[in-house]
Order: sequence, then C-alpha cells, then structure tokens
Amino acid sequence: MRVEARAKINWSLDIVGQREDGYHLLDMLMQPVTLSDTVTLLPAEKLSLTTGGHPLLPADEHNLAYRAAAALKEATGYPGGAAIHVEKRIPAGAGMGGGSADAAAVLAGLNRLWGLGLSQPELERMGLTLGADVPFCLRGGLTRTTGIGETMEAVSCGRDYELVVIQPCEGLSTGTVFRAYHEREQAAHPDTDAAQAALTAGDTVLLARSLGNVLQPVSETLRPAIREAVEALQNSGAAIALMTGSGSAVFGAFEDAAIADRAFGVLRARWPGTWRCRTCRESLIITA
Repeated sequence: MRVEARAKINWSLDIVGQREDGYHLLDMLMQPVTLSDTVTLLPAEKLSLTTGGHPLLPADEHNLAYRAAAALKEATGYPGGAAIHVEKRIPAGAGMGGGSADAAAVLAGLNRLWGLGLSQPELERMGLTLGADVPFCLRGGLTRTTGIGETMEAVSCGRDYELVVIQPCEGLSTGTVFRAYHEREQAAHPDTDAAQAALTAGDTVLLARSLGNVLQPVSETLRPAIREAVEALQNSGAAIALMTGSGSAVFGAFEDAAIADRAFGVLRARWPGTWRCRTCRESLIITA
C-alpha cells in the first residue's frame, strides 16, 4: 500500500488563549499542498521502519510514523505488524506538518491494510494523542482549526494557489518559538474571520490584508533569514508571502503559474531548500 502524505500551510495562525495544562488554544486556517512524503506499507509479522530522503530522520520510536503504528497496534490489539518506509520530501522543522502527515498516513493506511474498520473520528482522536496537526492531516481540506487542533470546521474554498515554498535556514523548535512568543509584550493578531471569507470568495486582495501568523515576528527574530525569504518572495511577484506554522518555512502564493515558475527558478538558486507546489483539497492519497 502506498500513501501520499501531503504537507500543509497555515493561511492564518492566531493564539487565543492557554489551557491550565500549558497547551495553547489556537485559531488557524490550514490547507494541504501538493508537496508530499511517500509512505509505503507492507504486511509483516512485526513493526519496522525505514526512511529515505533525509539523512537525519530517525527510523525508530522517535519517528512519529512508527509511534502512530505502535499506538494503533496497541489500541486495537492487532496481532501482526507492518514494514513501513517513509520517503521524505517535506522539509523537517519547517512548520509544514511533515511528521504529522506521515503519522496520519500510517494511521489511515494501516486501518485499511489491517482491516480494522476504525471510523474517521476514531482515527482523529488517536491522532491527537500523537500531535496537534495529525487530525487535520487525516481530514484535509481547507479547514478552520481551533482548540489544540481537535476542533475542525470545513471551509469552502474559492480557488487554489500556485506556491513557492522556501526553507531559508535550519528548522525551529515549536517549544522555543512559543516560549519566545510569551516574552513579547504584544502581538499583531490576524483577522481570521476576514481571511476565511477571502479564501471562500477567492479574493486575494482581502486575503493579503487579513491573514497573518502571530508567531512570525518571533521566528524572524530567532532566524532573520525568514524575513529575507518573505521579502524575496514578495519581490518575485508573490501576491502573498507568509511563514507557516512556527517556521522555518515560508510560502509565496502566486496568481499566475508562469510567474511562480520564474520565481522558483530564481529563488532556488539562492536557497536550495525551495519547492514548487500548489494548494489542494486532499491530504492523503491512498493507493493499493
């Protein structure tokens, strides 16, 4: 079984509170993009994991894909295993949900391969125990996601956008970024309601005015190259340029594919970690 596990971008990311247990309450607009990892699943007597495409990617219990398989096996009592291979293309430490996408692919794929018959809500609840982005990566679509990632509302999508994604520097720790955020006296919050309306209408001008990421100023302070990449995308014709998640990847949304192609060629010469993709609707593509 082969699963294409797609990355995600945040059109908007806002922090609206914090629970007593320390988890942040978020308000986000997220969407899958066509940049993806490939997860291959084969029946086996026990669980095993191999990886490719990223030399530092762990192939043990520290990998979220393996943890997803182990959690599913334990929760259901399934007696067998699976040989799992993850071929990475989504950049690590980028805020694009690569590890979460792999975990979602394993949960959905093994649910089918093992004939478990778990429902979508059951898979999403299990996914939340692995990471806040896993439920979204299981569901996909343009989504308004709130709470700690467990509450998702489907949003009508007016159009897709051509994207250029850049990871201009080493990855960022989500914990480090959130701690630095709390040290700031104030933050500029996006107008998420207006951004949602703009995405539904396909109104790029309104979207550019209303979207935002409250973590971006913090991450730019920690990694100034993020700001440089945002400005380079803007100067290359992107209608929108924004950091996704807690960084360190940024994306530029283009209204014209030819302009995006030209920007990709120029920017890839400066930053080898540059990808060309587009927004889409499905987060997982499963083929036998």
